[in-house]
Amino acid sequence: MADPMNAQELARVLQALLAARRAEAPRLNTIHAYVKNKVCDIYVPQSATAEYRKLVDQAKFNILPLLVSSVAQGLFVDGYRPSGATKNADVWGAVWQANRMDARQSGIHRTALQYGVGYAVGLPGDVLDKALPFVITPYSPRRLTALYDDPIHGEWPDYAIAVGIPRYKAGSVSPLDMVVTVMVLDDEYVYTVDLPAGVVGVPVDGVDPLPFEGLAIDTQHVQVRRHGLGVCPVVRYLESYDDLDDGPQGVVYPFIPAQRRLNQTTFGLLMAQQHAVFRQRWVTGMAIPEDEDGNPYEPWNAAVNRIWHAESPDTKFGDFEETSLDGYLNSRDKDLLYIASARQIPPHTLVVGNAVSNVSAEALAALEAGHQLDIGEHKSAFGEAHEQLLRLGALAIGDTKTWEDTSAQVVWRDTTPRSLAQIADALGKLATQLDIPPRALWQMIPGVTEQDIQRWETLAGERDALGELGTLLAAPPAGAEDPEVIPDAEPAGTESDPALSAAGAPGS
Repeated sequence: MADPMNAQELARVLQALLAARRAEAPRLNTIHAYVKNKVCDIYVPQSATAEYRKLVDQAKFNILPLLVSSVAQGLFVDGYRPSGATKNADVWGAVWQANRMDARQSGIHRTALQYGVGYAVGLPGDVLDKALPFVITPYSPRRLTALYDDPIHGEWPDYAIAVGIPRYKAGSVSPLDMVVTVMVLDDEYVYTVDLPAGVVGVPVDGVDPLPFEGLAIDTQHVQVRRHGLGVCPVVRYLESYDDLDDGPQGVVYPFIPAQRRLNQTTFGLLMAQQHAVFRQRWVTGMAIPEDEDGNPYEPWNAAVNRIWHAESPDTKFGDFEETSLDGYLNSRDKDLLYIASARQIPPHTLVVGNAVSNVSAEALAALEAGHQLDIGEHKSAFGEAHEQLLRLGALAIGDTKTWEDTSAQVVWRDTTPRSLAQIADALGKLATQLDIPPRALWQMIPGVTEQDIQRWETLAGERDALGELGTLLAAPPAGAEDPEVIPDAEPAGTESDPALSAAGAPGS
């Protein structure tokens, strides 16, 4: 068993982790700001009116969250089974269900899709003073940074740092003197220490945080606990494995330029709608009346039930043609179609103009094909991480067999949009024509959970038992013999068989 790091070693590791955290912070903060609709990127002059600023705020036509939701809503892990098994492994109930991961898995999926990477920390309960034997804590990359020997292919990190929420330092005089609790993990220990918030912080709006060079650690304020798992207990969820050079960047970052175009087009649409969509009228050849003080005033109040007239024969009336909004709407639709095609999102999901109308069910299925392939690829990437996390949980609870089983797989819920009648017909044909046991097809019904299957198996077992009981009650009592059948007496005058007569004749 290795000894824990001393103060100097911990300080060097902290510096490396904080440097990596600051290096990736600009990209992560940009993604977060765009997804949360905090950025519009439309020029606002200092002399802009309140009306102008209001239109800028209304021009945020944010579709980036939809890029995440369209994939995340098709990802739901429903079980974890060893190879060749039909039941979930024990670690499923002891670790996954106990940590409420049925609901919390969605946060990991969305984080990884949004930023390109997400994390889950798994520690024995005695390390965290929790009642559970193994505690899973999901993290965003904005709060956790991990260092790998091989950033692309590494399975377990060498070190990781999890950052808490800034809080006021107890006993501090200045309200700006805030601290952050950070947790450093390696393959044997967990180190918990409070650091100044200015050191842990990342660059925001051009303001650099405090330097961490020469960072000193007071060993009296470091809490060290041994987890004893033999690996740094951090599982990385990669959005995909498509780039072996720099790693994934998520589904949001590549489409930020398209989001900027959408905002700019929407702003132009709002400006035209506000100022140029109404017909402007003009009049020439007429003197404008003046009041007693010589100030001109408009002679008419325009209304739909009023008529304008002038006494001078040289007066002419006219109007300026209104600005058409079709160009702005078409431009926005083209950007949406580009995003839909590049992200393999069905165009009817974005409701793009008249892109989809009066199409058959087969055509809709064809439009969904690319999207389902995209979801399938993410299932493969996230599935490996879920399996890694569950194996780590098995190691923590002492189930070495599951820890060593690298062939076990998670079971994904089928979220493909299909009608129940179509599914029932297909499954029925599989059972009758291919002689597949019907119970083996239950898990292929969309929306069915592992709990549903277990309840059905219980009910099916009860029904089989009742059938056997009915058969048993219908049978004759045990020990009862069939009644002896006595043949009818031969009618008088009938001729008997000569052989029988000879054999049975007396004295023969």
